[in-house]
Amino acid sequence: MHSEEQAKQVVDELSGRIYTALRDGGLNAEPVLELASLLEEWGVCTPATRELLDRSPAHLTTEDLTRLGESLLGEINFEPTFALEPRLWATLEHSLEVVERDVRSGGIIGTLSLVTYDWDCSGHAWVEFQGGSHGNGIPPIAGNDAQGALAEVADAVQETIMELIWKVWPVCATHDRGLRAELDRGIAVWRCTGGGTHTVAPVGELS
Repeated sequence: MHSEEQAKQVVDELSGRIYTALRDGGLNAEPVLELASLLEEWGVCTPATRELLDRSPAHLTTEDLTRLGESLLGEINFEPTFALEPRLWATLEHSLEVVERDVRSGGIIGTLSLVTYDWDCSGHAWVEFQGGSHGNGIPPIAGNDAQGALAEVADAVQETIMELIWKVWPVCATHDRGLRAELDRGIAVWRCTGGGTHTVAPVGELS
């Protein structure tokens, strides 16, 4: 394993520890200071890393550590994994159950499931249909918003199914055009672009 890969593993571990401690309480200085030092070694110098390394650890209050820990996670664009936040996976699984109603209403049979793959270092979720999957996967952060997750899962289901059955699904009965899943005023819906863009139905409610 290359040193860069090892360093990334350390960053991921430290970030996870900081995130969990911020969520559950009990953050101490050790992982925050260690992450700041590692980032500086990589040439990533930010206000948070400078403050952490310039101040004495003994003078860092709980409020300081919380503020600086949150800043560090924001500066490295940290996103929790499914392992750190099981609720994110649960949201995507519920979304899949909703989208499956549309799949069955279209007369499509076959097993739908949400999976992760060992080869996928991004840790994304994938929709698997009849043992196959396509697309770019769904990031864990998508599970932070129920309707956003529903739109993402619907899009992933659509892409995978169309690749495997070799035909467009779902289709607007009025215009005979394919639909696409998107958010409309915060609600996940199926939209048709034929004859002027219009909403056909909320995701999960196709007839």
